[in-house]
Amino acid sequence: MISIIRLEVLDNKKTHFNFSDGTEKIIDFTPFIGEDKLSKPSSDPAYFQKVALYENGRGIYWPNDYDFCPDFLHQYQPDEKELVAEKK
Repeated sequence: MISIIRLEVLDNKKTHFNFSDGTEKIIDFTPFIGEDKLSKPSSDPAYFQKVALYENGRGIYWPNDYDFCPDFLHQYQPDEKELVAEKK
């Protein structure tokens, strides 16, 4: 199973990950932040910075238990619409 060995919060809701297999990836979390009770607090930059790594790198989470597993983050690829928006 893939684990996260390091994370670094960047600007604009982006996070840089180092995975146990040597992979590095920057993920923009903007597409995962909506109006729902769990994800909405992450729209605040100060709250977004509170992301933490579960013990043994088994995922990431925010204080309200909004979380992502390492397999999803490792395999995640933004869709074409996200890539176009990122280039603007």
